[in-house]
Amino acid sequence: MNKAILECNGIAAGYVKGLNILQGIDLVVNDGEIVSIIGPNGAGKSTLLKAIMSLIKVSAGRFYINGIEKTNLSTHKIVLEGIGYVPQVANVFPSLTIEENLEIGSWSIKQKKEALKKIYSDFPLLSDRKKDKAGNLSGGQRQILALGRALITSPKLLLLDEPSAGLSPVAISEVFTSIKEINESGVSILLVEQNAKRALGFSDRGYVLDQGRNAYQGSGEELLNDPRVIDLYLGKL
Repeated sequence: MNKAILECNGIAAGYVKGLNILQGIDLVVNDGEIVSIIGPNGAGKSTLLKAIMSLIKVSAGRFYINGIEKTNLSTHKIVLEGIGYVPQVANVFPSLTIEENLEIGSWSIKQKKEALKKIYSDFPLLSDRKKDKAGNLSGGQRQILALGRALITSPKLLLLDEPSAGLSPVAISEVFTSIKEINESGVSILLVEQNAKRALGFSDRGYVLDQGRNAYQGSGEELLNDPRVIDLYLGKL
């Protein structure tokens, strides 16, 4: 059985004290997995990622990294625990160059030059245009830059919030290909995604959230073929 990299037990959290969006979420990501979180708008998908990263405070429940409780640990320490995070949409600094964006991501590591060299090797596009401003990149290219910046610390788990948001079909294919390659290199993935069918289609497991609670869970294939999930969620996502 694979070791759990991340485990969430009964997580409650929100943006206003006393008003929780998450109402007791349970979730596990095992070593080597791609796990997708789907559900309607307002279900708490992005909020869960922010709670894991301590961008909002967990008011109840616990989460564990590699079996050790890390609830409400400061965000920079979560990164040091081996968790990378790519926020939704506005996830690069447009006025800075590609290289400067990557250097910001390398704040926590000593071997910065070696790490930068590896990212350029893994993503040749970033190397070719490293002196270009990030604001001059297409949506898909910005997403690749955001992935590269999150990977520069060599995380074991990568949290991705809506990586296909606002992208063209061609760019979506490129980003999902990159995500699959990242996973095959040994990085576990926790993915929030509105493109539910595509996400579940390449995920090991998935969770359906609704109104801040767990609605369904199972393998990606099981959820894709579950009539309840199809009727309630996949048809309108």
